[in-house]
Formats: sequence, structure tokens, C-alpha cells
Amino acid sequence: MRAVTLDAVPAAPAVTEVDPPSPEAGELLVKVAASSVNGFDASTAAGHLQGMMEHRFPLVLGKDFAGTVEAVGEGVEGFAVGDAVFGVVTKQFLGTGSLAQYVTVPTAIGVAPIPAALKVEDAGALGLAGTAALDSLNALSPAEGQTVLISGATGGVGALAVQLAAARGAKVIATARPGAEADFVTGLTQKQVHLVDFTGDLRAQVREIAPDGVDAVLHLAGDGAQLASLLRPGGEIASTIGLSQDAVEGEDVTVHTVWAVPSAETLTALAEFAASGALSVPVTATYPLEQAPQAFAAFGAGALGKLGITCS
Repeated sequence: MRAVTLDAVPAAPAVTEVDPPSPEAGELLVKVAASSVNGFDASTAAGHLQGMMEHRFPLVLGKDFAGTVEAVGEGVEGFAVGDAVFGVVTKQFLGTGSLAQYVTVPTAIGVAPIPAALKVEDAGALGLAGTAALDSLNALSPAEGQTVLISGATGGVGALAVQLAAARGAKVIATARPGAEADFVTGLTQKQVHLVDFTGDLRAQVREIAPDGVDAVLHLAGDGAQLASLLRPGGEIASTIGLSQDAVEGEDVTVHTVWAVPSAETLTALAEFAASGALSVPVTATYPLEQAPQAFAAFGAGALGKLGITCS
């Protein structure tokens, strides 16, 4: 099968031929229709995960998937051949990812049905970013009317978080440079989003909107300690990029270090939000599998939202 692979790390992703996988006990074999590029994939290619997870070469990249069940492994219940499914590859090693024509995924976590009203291309870009956004907001639990600063609002996770936070009635402040970035973020929801330019005086801009400090921060990009200093006393910050409580020692704030857990419950909730139109999956460009290296280059250059990959 065709797949996006690495023969070593760090290395640039390439499209090559590899043997298709077979489902083990408790796994599904999925014919992948759609996937997407995530920061996790770029970090893998850059070699940043060496020593953190086992790498099996040739390493097939990819976390997100959406497609059709082709075969079921021993002991699988609740899924059948022909089912439309999506989710996140959750194996404890790197090597059998979803940027390929086929992928095997455990049914214990990371897979859920695709609702009929959800396009497979959107499902293929929703799993990891959506889980990170929803888990982060659940950690913060902003009440209606509370102010949430989202740093990294132009990326896939941030674009989904802006919508989810606004839907909860939060007052959203989002980082975006004037121009295309600002237009992208304000177009995500019909509710008002306050924009701040992270290349300027961030503190002054945020304090103009929230003089006493914001109630919560979603740290997807930027200096976590600096962002934490924008919180009111007793405020909370959720970080998907490794900020810990030690980094804000002495500050009256709480840090939530978030690891996205794509449970079936979380994936189902995200799919229902998207299928109903309450959540828009922010796919701004789609590439065929053969052009995946170009998608990685665009991702590294700071593309807005999500970059989809069609694999069939």
C-alpha cells in the first residue's frame, strides 16, 4: 500500500510502498479515506519524540483517520465490516500510522462511528485536534461569561477551541495577527471573538479587554509562563504543550497539563457537534496522499486551521 513514511528521524516525510497491516486481537483494519496533518506528526518527523516512544521503521506517520472497516480482529465487538469509523491511532509505539491506504486501530480507545451527516473529510481531521480542544476546555470548565484567552487560535486545536468556548458562553480572546489570521478566527463563529496580536504588547492588549486579568487561558502556543501572568488571581491555564505547575511557582494560578485522550465518548460528542453544524471542522486545504510532503511543508510554514489528506 502507499503510505507516508520515515526511514529514520529526523527526516522529511516521503510517500512509499509498504506492506499493509493485519488486525490483531481487539483491532480493526480500516480502509482510510481521509486523514490530516497534526503537530504530533511533524514532531515525530523532526525527531522530537526519540526516547519518548518506540519507533518502528519504516515508520508510517499519522494519528487521525476516517474510513471504512475492512476486517475485524479476534474478540472485537460492536464493530462490523462496512462500518464508517473515525478516530485517533492510540498505539504505544510509532510506526503503523494513518497516513496510508490502510491502518489498524485498537477498539478499546480511539475509534467511534461517523454519523451519517458528517463528511468523511471532516471526520478525518477532527479526532486529535478536537479531543485536545475539548479536553482542555473541560479541564478549565469556564462558566458562562467568564473570559478565556486562547493562544494559538489559528491552528487546528485553537480553531476548534474558539468555537467550543464560544458555544459555552465564554468571552473569548484569541491570538491572531491582523489580516488573514484575524479573518480566519473571526469567521469561525457568529459570536464575538476579541482578537489580540501576539507580535505586539500582549499584556496591554489583554488588559484592555480584561482589566483584572482573564479567568482562564488555553496554552496551545507561546510562552506559557507569560500567558499565566495574564490570569486573575485564582485563574487557571490548560496547556497541551507541556507547561507544568513548577513553571508558575509563586503565582496564584492553577496549571492543567493536558494529554488528549480520544475516548469513544469524547469522539462521539465531537462527531455529534460537527454533524449538527454546531462545530465546523476548520479544514483550509486538502491534499492527495501523494502530495502529503507538500502538506507537511505547508504545516511547517504556519498554515491556518487543519490540512486534510485524502488517502483513498
